[in-house]
Amino acid sequence: MSQRSEVAPEPLGVELDEGGIYVSYQDNRRVFYNGIPELVTGTLRCRPGKDVQVLVTDESETEGVMTYVNELKTADDILESSGVGRVYLDPGESTELFEGVVASVDGLAVEITADMDAVDGRVFVFEEDELGEQMYELSEN
Repeated sequence: MSQRSEVAPEPLGVELDEGGIYVSYQDNRRVFYNGIPELVTGTLRCRPGKDVQVLVTDESETEGVMTYVNELKTADDILESSGVGRVYLDPGESTELFEGVVASVDGLAVEITADMDAVDGRVFVFEEDELGEQMYELSEN
């Protein structure tokens, strides 16, 4: 496998639907994340071994930015053309993905925390693997 690097996110189109979330990528793909997000207060601890994606919308909830945390499969050029970002963290490290949204790694688990006073829109976390996906929305503590 070739070397993977961190990639800065670009704005994406977002449409919130009663059955899930549509994301329009910069490469003209539109993906539907099916399901109603589970509301989580405080820190969301994702299960080890899952792919973690964080989507933060703007105040209008029609635009957002998405970043993968510790994702190793997608080539840099695919992420760059889609507008999705990527960060890597070692155990014990943390970084601010977006203003008010922090990702950290505890052991093998990714943790996401949001200061909703600093976030204009909404914060969604997608946790997935080949067996399925879970969707969460971070809310006020």
